[in-house]
Amino acid sequence: MSEKQHEVRIHIDQNPYQSPNPTTGEALYKLGDVPLHHELYREVTGNKEDEVIPNNGDKVHLKEDEHFHTGPREFTIIVNARKKTVAKKKLTFDEIVHLAFNPVPTGPNIMFTITYRHGPPANPEGSLMEGKSVRIKDGMIFDVTPTDKS
Repeated sequence: MSEKQHEVRIHIDQNPYQSPNPTTGEALYKLGDVPLHHELYREVTGNKEDEVIPNNGDKVHLKEDEHFHTGPREFTIIVNARKKTVAKKKLTFDEIVHLAFNPVPTGPNIMFTITYRHGPPANPEGSLMEGKSVRIKDGMIFDVTPTDKS
């Protein structure tokens, strides 16, 4: 027996919309015209974090006059024992070096070694080679070491 759909009024970034209920995360992102590199959050009450709505085909049950808001997708990672916040799912070797050092050590003999752990299932740990990039997740840890090849 299929679930009966009806329309409900919801609010995304304080703008009212009519949406079928249930719907999908993907449909809500389209309805609210959520910008690239942003996420949609369901507002929750109490002392809790608002719930991230994944941009996919999973079913989302709505309540009349429910509120959602959008915001940049941010990840907190640890680079050389310091917290850093980034708004990308993938970081390049050079971007990680720049997060580790300010200013970045330079010279004809300076090279960098990057190792990481606590990554997503596709790349839980390893080392990153120059010119490559890596998918990240919240809490991922990077160790960036400069070496002198002389």
